[in-house]
Amino acid sequence: MFGKSRFKNAIVILFSLLLIAALTFGVVGCQKTKTEEEPEEKIVEKVEEKDTLKGDLVVFHAGSLKGPFETLKVEFEKEYPNVKVLLEGAGSRDCAKKICELKKNCDVMASADYTVIDSLLKPDYADWNVKFASNRMVIAYTDKSKYADEINKDNWYEILQKDGVQYGFSDPNGDPCGYRTRLVFQLAEKHYSVDGLNQALINHCPKENIRPKSVELVSLLQAGELDYAFEYLSVAKQHGLKVLDLPEKINLEKDENADFYTQASITLKDGKTKKGKPIVYGVTIPKNSENPEAGMAFIEMLLSEKGQKIMDDAGQPPFDPPLTKDADTLPAELKDVVKIEN
Repeated sequence: MFGKSRFKNAIVILFSLLLIAALTFGVVGCQKTKTEEEPEEKIVEKVEEKDTLKGDLVVFHAGSLKGPFETLKVEFEKEYPNVKVLLEGAGSRDCAKKICELKKNCDVMASADYTVIDSLLKPDYADWNVKFASNRMVIAYTDKSKYADEINKDNWYEILQKDGVQYGFSDPNGDPCGYRTRLVFQLAEKHYSVDGLNQALINHCPKENIRPKSVELVSLLQAGELDYAFEYLSVAKQHGLKVLDLPEKINLEKDENADFYTQASITLKDGKTKKGKPIVYGVTIPKNSENPEAGMAFIEMLLSEKGQKIMDDAGQPPFDPPLTKDADTLPAELKDVVKIEN
């Protein structure tokens, strides 16, 4: 009897040890799988960040970014429900001047011309600048526009100068789209070899057709008050307008035409000279930001796969990867996302 009792006890002990080993292996295995998917501490950090980020997030942006940034705002507020995104669109230079001259709070500054950040904000009001998207100049119009069935890339400058045709562009001193339009005029004169074309296009456009922001011309087109407007492709696409594509030599899109673009330049009222170059958007967090953590989260989403798709769908092809020349001042959060230019 004693022998049988010892034998039974041994079996019970052995079974218990096997059960403990199986449970231990199962727990370890589960932990390993979870770690492979995403470290638990990172999941906790993300949850804590969503709970911690709160308050208003003030975003100054170029008027041409209105469409994609409204979509980005919706996505951001879904992910960070305690943050309210306040979008404030204007000409890029006007946005920058609100920061450096009026000292207004801004948590994210996104410019239609990345050099606006370099020339007006760095180094006193911003430390870094990331290039994140591109665009091109087009002529927008509607089915109701005069000569809509005749205009093309070879005769547009003749159509615009016909009696009764109304066209407009934005103010070069406040909006990059405005000074880019003036650069297009100069490049057109060279490309088509038509002496005096630049000045003729300036003279034929009434002052009342020059508006602070290019997006303000959209409603005038839709109402029939304008026949044509110089816009970014993205603005025309987002508002369902017809588009006349300009020759690549003058539309300020392609890097391979960069040397030709530099033949055009314009000096603005503040004394700054702008030379022709490919259209590149830039973004930064100003030093006066009152909510820089939320600003960084917004920029991270902008540069993410989700943000890049939003930009691409809006007609503003994203840089993949985003680029910067600010290797020493780029925030640590962006170092794995942004490529350093030589």
